[in-house]
Amino acid sequence: MILPRIGLGCMSLSHAYGVPPSEEDGLAMLRAALDEGAGMLDTATLYGGGRNEELVGRAIAGRRDEVVLASKCGMAMVDGVKTIDGRPETLRAQLDASLQRLGVEHIDLYYLHRWDKRVPIGESVGALAEAQRAGKIGAIGLSEVSVARLREAQAVAPIDAVQNEYSLWSRNPELGMLEATRESGVALVAFSPLARGFLSEGIADPAELAEKDIRRGMPRFQPEHWPANAALLPAWRALAAEAGCTPGQLALAWVLSRGEHVVAIPGTTSLAHFRENRAAADLLIDPALLARAGELIDTATVSGPRYNPASEAEVDAESFAAAGEV
Repeated sequence: MILPRIGLGCMSLSHAYGVPPSEEDGLAMLRAALDEGAGMLDTATLYGGGRNEELVGRAIAGRRDEVVLASKCGMAMVDGVKTIDGRPETLRAQLDASLQRLGVEHIDLYYLHRWDKRVPIGESVGALAEAQRAGKIGAIGLSEVSVARLREAQAVAPIDAVQNEYSLWSRNPELGMLEATRESGVALVAFSPLARGFLSEGIADPAELAEKDIRRGMPRFQPEHWPANAALLPAWRALAAEAGCTPGQLALAWVLSRGEHVVAIPGTTSLAHFRENRAAADLLIDPALLARAGELIDTATVSGPRYNPASEAEVDAESFAAAGEV
């Protein structure tokens, strides 16, 4: 399937990053984004305990054909607790619930949000292949998986997209997934391409983040690592000024430069930021400057791992710590 180079991640409208906007403000933002040609909306069963899918469903009502609709299963809030469950019967039930919340009969791209390490990935993907044959979903995707898991899944059904974290400060796909997806004709959908807001100047002081903001639990935003990371920002801003764009646009342009098969899905609650992000797809930046960006913000210069140990245990994607490189 063909995906726009820059889509819209919808999670922050309901979930995870501070206090989300009101439902009406979120709806207004989504409708305005659709008016301006948002090509893909990315949501999930998990986000807001289903509220995000309901919000997206309200936004696309009457204009379903205008957008590539992506959602995810396999990770949900169960009795207030985030739960990873990849059993086929669970995925089938979650898909039916997603279709109802979204108010659609078909989801264009449906991901296994996390591999449930208690369930062979072939069983989970098999359930998605059944849904695909039934016409409930179009393309099958995987999220936060390793190359080994991608290969296992491909032995069961065609995989059209892998959604893993990828940005200047999270280079994990360069440990194999970037090349594996390119060789397989699979889209690599980069989530958090703005480094959780770090590269778009969205965070002045992590101590001021809302109490339940997920970044509070991420090592790079904590006191032992934040000062070293913040020290990179003046040079980063100067580099963006030299490129003639905003820092966020430079970060997105770098991600897109990693391959024609790479797609970015920055999230935002702001229509102005949505416009800024989309404009990055049309920027022409000197490859030498992009290379300098990659040297300034890199695994070697960023302090701290991307996840704490508990969150790291939930994902399957390759890590630099496991590779012995940090």
